[in-house]
Amino acid sequence: MSCLTSFVPSLISSLLPSLCFSRTHSISTTATCKQQRFLFPSVKGTKFPTLPFSSTITRAAEYKFPDPIPDFADAETEKFKSHLIKKLSKKDMYGESVEEVVGVCTEIFSTFLHSEYGGPGTLLVLPFVDMADALNERGLPGGPQAARAAIKWAQDHVDKDWKEWTSGDNN
Repeated sequence: MSCLTSFVPSLISSLLPSLCFSRTHSISTTATCKQQRFLFPSVKGTKFPTLPFSSTITRAAEYKFPDPIPDFADAETEKFKSHLIKKLSKKDMYGESVEEVVGVCTEIFSTFLHSEYGGPGTLLVLPFVDMADALNERGLPGGPQAARAAIKWAQDHVDKDWKEWTSGDNN
């Protein structure tokens, strides 16, 4: 029966010669077989490069988003309100509460646009969660559905509209 300790080191050293650098370390086996020398790359004194994205993270943290634009917020709020009225009026669940539901959602959305939204990358989910919560707290029907319709519209339009607005097309 052959000794595995003599086979494994020769297999490893034949398969991994590219991992062996100028410095090597040896490990001896103490079994009944003869001593074998294992070649391992040395990391002593080797300087590993820093991650290239570490400076990118720092720069991203230092980026300041633009301030909200009141005229944009007003125009976008009107588009939002118009869409939500059309969308929610088609559903039976709101009945005569549709105007009140849209009013709550529009007020929250307008406040967000006027105080927080500063362009792509700043559209948050929090105002839409607030919409659902406010509608539920007031006992109005369809809070989650209204918030879902609102966020869907915002995802499809707000960043795109901001880019158009700030490119000079609407000013």
